[in-house]
Amino acid sequence: MTPGERIIPSKSPVYLEGPRSRGYELSFALRVFAQMIKGFRTLHFVGPCVTVFGSARFKEDHPYYEAAREMGRQIAGLGFTTMTGGGPGIMEAANRGAFEAGGASVGCNIQLPYEQKVNPYVQTSITIRYFFVRKMLLEKYSYAFIIMPGGFGTMDEFFETLTLVQTKMISQFPLVLFGVSYYQPLMDYMKKMADEKTISPEDLDLVLLTDSAAEAMDHIRKYITTNYKIKPRRRLWWLFEKR
Repeated sequence: MTPGERIIPSKSPVYLEGPRSRGYELSFALRVFAQMIKGFRTLHFVGPCVTVFGSARFKEDHPYYEAAREMGRQIAGLGFTTMTGGGPGIMEAANRGAFEAGGASVGCNIQLPYEQKVNPYVQTSITIRYFFVRKMLLEKYSYAFIIMPGGFGTMDEFFETLTLVQTKMISQFPLVLFGVSYYQPLMDYMKKMADEKTISPEDLDLVLLTDSAAEAMDHIRKYITTNYKIKPRRRLWWLFEKR
């Protein structure tokens, strides 16, 4: 290749297009900005959240589905909004548990080549085109993160959130890995990372591995009550007094 030449895939996804015209790049930046503003406007008043990540592939009769459903109930009992990716599987289960317990339930869905429908237990919903905008929204409004068993997408969400906490780009919000049999090999490999000094030993303390929804909630509750005070919204009652 000579300078100035670029590779153009036969079916070019937006992330592999390489440099384009300035007008195109500006229009792309504006589309991303519009997605962010849409997210901010939709989610601004949903309340403090706990985000639940997990696979879209587990069916209603799977033990992990029922565990996520219980997690949603527990989050509602804590007084927090349950936020998920808004789709089926673990996401549906967590939203369902919160909905059935009378809590708030939010979904931040994603446009995919195959349709991912918003689950019926979401009260506030938004659909995002770009994964990186969606992940930012799932992290922006939450004070704790629960990672149920999942695949590549769940691992991406877990490690991005963990990296943000590790580097103190966001406050050290609690992260819970739920499913000991599923995640123990991952924790063992993270221990190997610490042994090889690619992470610090104390980084392992950023994650709680458990099979208990109650233990997860106790962990989250302890962190929140230690680091935050609930402050009611101020009402500008004087604006509405009769003159």
